[in-house]
Amino acid sequence: MEIKVLEEKANPLLRRREFAFEISHPTAASPKREQVRAEFAKVANAPRERVIIERMHARYGTATTRGEAMVYESVDAAKAIVRDHILVRNGLKEKAAKGGAAPAADAPAEPPAAPAEKKE
Repeated sequence: MEIKVLEEKANPLLRRREFAFEISHPTAASPKREQVRAEFAKVANAPRERVIIERMHARYGTATTRGEAMVYESVDAAKAIVRDHILVRNGLKEKAAKGGAAPAADAPAEPPAAPAEKKE
């Protein structure tokens, strides 16, 4: 797997560096996100915990994958800015359990309140 950086921009407002990259994988399947994070951390010279892979798209009919990555100044900066589902994909947050606050399906629904009568 060979990573080639296509574009690099500094974004001091969001405390990160933004990258566009292309991966060449001629003898293997499309790489997993964790593999790309580990290799990209070496290329960007940053710890793996601060590297967030925003998106990856395998190009049909070729052995290349293009994507976008962000390298944050700190893990706290990443957790404050990045959307939750992206943090889950990158392994920095646990997936939230579904159905915790939903009412049970077999519980009877509360009847609607009767309208107040007007006094004349």
